[in-house]
Amino acid sequence: MTPHGLEALRAADPEFFAACVELASVPHRHSALDAKTRELIALAVNAAVTHLHEPGIRRHVRGALDHGATRAEIMETFQLVAVLGIHAASTGFPLLRDLAPSSRPDPDREAFKAEFVRRRGYWDESWEDVLQRAPAFFSAYLNFSAIPWERSVLEPKVKELIYIAIDASATHLFTDGLKVHIANAINQGATPDDIVTVLEIASTIGIQTLEVGLPILQQELDRSDTTT
Repeated sequence: MTPHGLEALRAADPEFFAACVELASVPHRHSALDAKTRELIALAVNAAVTHLHEPGIRRHVRGALDHGATRAEIMETFQLVAVLGIHAASTGFPLLRDLAPSSRPDPDREAFKAEFVRRRGYWDESWEDVLQRAPAFFSAYLNFSAIPWERSVLEPKVKELIYIAIDASATHLFTDGLKVHIANAINQGATPDDIVTVLEIASTIGIQTLEVGLPILQQELDRSDTTT
């Protein structure tokens, strides 16, 4: 496997290019996951709002299609990844509670909580502050996040692996979410080797520094040569 977009590195530093190829190849040569799932995981990492690496999105949409993914499966991957913004609330609301406690009663609170468990299949205490402080927002988020779970295009295990990938990415590193979704993935049948593969795929985005940076370096060197 040759990481697309690193041609400039091959010429500039063949030894480091070979090291990049080896690193990027490991999750694909020693993987517990099938090729289509690996492409969807890599797509999720690149499409996360904290990263949005367009060359990677295009590369892994194409790779997923080449390995048999359907339009619906790729759409559902995007929908799952789109929930990432909620971490502003799930992280921020507990901090607000510490400074400004709220005891506002809400008769619908337990109903919202039960609905979350019914539609999402789990409950975590990190949602308590969002539910307490902003029940209408919590309800809207529940509907937003539950839609891809109720359509069931991807199997539940894969959905949880996608969540692990975006929480583990270097651009996010959301430890609380990782703990929840690793546990959920195991409950849905994921093996430790499945999760290792996801973490390996997410770990390779550092190579994109070279993918983006080296062409710019070469352009600027060429510009400098023409102006001297």
